[in-house]
Parts: sequence; C-alpha cells; structure tokens
Amino acid sequence: MTAGPRVLRINPAECTVEDLAPAVAWLRDGGIVAFPTDTLYGLAADIKSSLAVRRLFAVKGRPARAALPLIAANIAQVVACGGLLDAREAALAAAFWPGPLSIIRDAPAWVAPEVHGGHRTVAIRVPDNLVARRMCEAWGEPLAATSANVTGAPPADRADVLDVIADDPHVMVVDAGVTPGGLPSTLVDVRAARPVLLREGAIPWDRVLEFINR
Repeated sequence: MTAGPRVLRINPAECTVEDLAPAVAWLRDGGIVAFPTDTLYGLAADIKSSLAVRRLFAVKGRPARAALPLIAANIAQVVACGGLLDAREAALAAAFWPGPLSIIRDAPAWVAPEVHGGHRTVAIRVPDNLVARRMCEAWGEPLAATSANVTGAPPADRADVLDVIADDPHVMVVDAGVTPGGLPSTLVDVRAARPVLLREGAIPWDRVLEFINR
C-alpha cells in the first residue's frame, strides 16, 4: 500500500479535489477508503479492480454474491458508466439527485464482475454530500460505496466509530465529521414497464412513483 497517514481530515464544507489526492492514491494502489456520504459513512473501492473489490468484501465480511452500490460525482459520470438515461431515469435524476435514491442499471462490461456478484446490474446514485461527490470527481469515475461497517454491525455516522474497519491495513479513513444518519438510499428498478421498489429508504416510494408517472 502507499505509505502515508491512514486518516485524512477534511473540512466537509470546503472539500476540494486536491484535498483528496492522498485518498485517490490509496485507491489506485488497490486500497479501500472510508468516507462520508449523505446518510452514513461508506467504503469506496475501484470498481475496475477485482483485487480491490475482494478486499472490500473481506473488510466487511460481506457475501460475494451481494452486489455493491455505486456513487457518482454527477449525471455525466452515471452516463459514462452505463449509457444515456431513459426518460424515467432522467425524471428521477432531475427530481432526487443529488440525494439518496439509487437506480438499478445494466452493468458495463468493464466493471469487475465481483461488483455485481454475477447479477450484471449495478445500483448507482449521485449523493448529496460534497466530500462523496468530490471523491468521485477526483477519482474520475464512479466508485463502489457500501456502508462502512462489518456486515451485521450498526452503520457508522462518524469516523471515530469505525474501529474494526479502520484497523484494517488496507483502509484509509477520510474524516469529515458527522453524517446525518437515517435511512439508506431508496433502491428502485425502472427498466421494465412496471417500476419495482427493491429497498425502502430515505425517499418514500410514493414520491418516486409521483415523478415516474408525470
């Protein structure tokens, strides 16, 4: 792994791409970065690296068949990752991004298969958190971003409660204070004629349907 401090303290209101250079270097070396999102702290990894994704699964103790959600800096990164948004996806993006709504899309061929666990789809969103978006901007493409906790343990809303995660030698922590907490992102699939709610979350399903049906 890249030498250097494994805790990077960031001002969450003034985070720049340059501030996150050490975290980007860590990711490029196959490492995992714990960082804040608009709900809780998450774990980021390079979605093109099978090694990095396997390390992330090992850190969490997560089953390999469980797909990893993705975050992006903006809609342009979402499009670059999975193609143009269709009309319903575009309507949801306009209404809820940045924010805690994840949309299921077909996985591009260049994503490591470990990311989607053989399902060939990915859930992606643009988070309403400056540090998270800057992470993706600094990286240059979407990142895997699953909750920063050992599977089955409570999620973390601040860096100083990451304990077991932060002790792993493959993990760097971006400490940007306390996150809002609350429910995870709502997860929806609108690829078929009938939209499907896959996980109830921070955005109520009836609000999602309202924008789909306009």
